[in-house]
Amino acid sequence: MERQEQYAALFGQLVAMLHFAAMQQMGKIKNPVTDAIERNLEGARHTIDTLDMLQERTRGNLSPEEAQFLKQTLQELKLNFVDEVAKGDSPPAQAEGGASS
Repeated sequence: MERQEQYAALFGQLVAMLHFAAMQQMGKIKNPVTDAIERNLEGARHTIDTLDMLQERTRGNLSPEEAQFLKQTLQELKLNFVDEVAKGDSPPAQAEGGASS
C-alpha cells in the first residue's frame, strides 16, 4: 500500500474512532466495555471540538472524499449533540434487551 493510501485509511479510521467515541459519550450507543449506556456530554463536546480542530487544521490538505467524510461526521455529531442537550440531565433510555433494575 502506498504511503498516501495508508494515510487516507488512517485518517478515515481516526475520524470514525472519534465519531464512535462521541456517540458513546452522548449515550447513543453502549459502552462496549461496560455494556451499558453512559452519558458524558462534556466529553462528547470535547470530542466534537477535537474533530472541529482537525477539520480546521487540515483544511486544504484533504482529498475531497476525506473532507466530505469529516464534514458529514461533524454535522451528524452536532445534530445529535443538540438533541441530547435538549433532553437535559435525564438519564439515557436503556436499549432493548438491556439490564433492567
